Amino acid sequence: MTSPTLRPLKVALVAGEASGDILGAGLMQALRKHHPQVEFIGVGGPLMQAQGLTSYFPMERLAIMGLVEVLGRLPELLKRRKHLIATLKEQQPDVFIGIDAPDFNLNIELQLRAAGIKTVHYVSPSVWAWRQKRVLKIRQGCDLMLTLLPFEAQFYEEHQVPVLFVGHPLADSIAMQHEQAPARKQLGLPVDAQVVALLPGSRGGEVAKLGALFVETARYLLAEKPHLRFVIPAANAARREQLQAILADMPNLPIEILDGQSQAALQACDAVLIASGTATLEAMLFKKPMVVAYKLAPVSHWILKKMMKSPYIALPNLLANALLVPEFIQDAATPQALGEAVLAQLRDGSEQVQRFAQLHESLRCDASERAAQGVLQLVGRVDAT
Repeated sequence: MTSPTLRPLKVALVAGEASGDILGAGLMQALRKHHPQVEFIGVGGPLMQAQGLTSYFPMERLAIMGLVEVLGRLPELLKRRKHLIATLKEQQPDVFIGIDAPDFNLNIELQLRAAGIKTVHYVSPSVWAWRQKRVLKIRQGCDLMLTLLPFEAQFYEEHQVPVLFVGHPLADSIAMQHEQAPARKQLGLPVDAQVVALLPGSRGGEVAKLGALFVETARYLLAEKPHLRFVIPAANAARREQLQAILADMPNLPIEILDGQSQAALQACDAVLIASGTATLEAMLFKKPMVVAYKLAPVSHWILKKMMKSPYIALPNLLANALLVPEFIQDAATPQALGEAVLAQLRDGSEQVQRFAQLHESLRCDASERAAQGVLQLVGRVDAT
């Protein structure tokens, strides 16, 4: 009689947005390397489907931003989640992997784990920074937490949650060194000019709060350095329109709006003025001196300030556990303050750059392979059958 452990591995995964789709596809590829017959079920985007995932419904139905939008779609989300939990209990996968999307995935993990299915959460929610009580729910619902950043793993260890730091896939895919010239050629920028990249965020709310401020900062910089050039990547068509409207109020500035191409912008520039968020990690991996700004609605900022447990907001600072990158929050973020900080980095950003290279090395761990090993160890299937 065949031993039940010899049946092909069945893995359920749920990703809620494009970044999760990238992580999920990399993990699936690594799992298949060890278990060629593996079966994948759950919810994912085009990349996960290309790796063989049977997606129960389109991932786009989960990719919503903001409280108001979530409330509008809550009945649908709850219904989908209930149906998904019932389906997965029926399917009895060897393991369930929730990729990011904690508000959707943590409840699924709780219920599946209670039903005897092993659960993994890939990408830590920001519990270390705020809502620390959420860690209790994670401990209850999660057999293994896979984190992209080392300080997150430390936090879970302190709270007795089984954890594995796997490194960051971006640190694997972005090279340690870069040539500036090809990116400048691609973007039509002169090789000898000083270029500043402006990254006010990818969401409408962020661009509304930071877009005009960043453009005014560019104007301040031009008064000091008239030959500077600026690029500003627009995440999508809606952001492009938003940025064009801002630039229409301040014409004749040497600022070029790019369609996407944020990595090319980072590669081509000499310094970056950037909104706090994942993009700061990308700028760090491209070893570009940066200045970070963030603005929230006054009430949101007041609430967050009360809840925040971390002294820094920028990822490079959290990784370095030091104020490596200047941070300007709320009223401190003025064109003059930001402009002076950018000028300082244009004069000499070597201290940041040196530290960025060390931090890049520390995150370069072959994340997908490490994550796959962690999952296979959890289900006792390290050796392919």
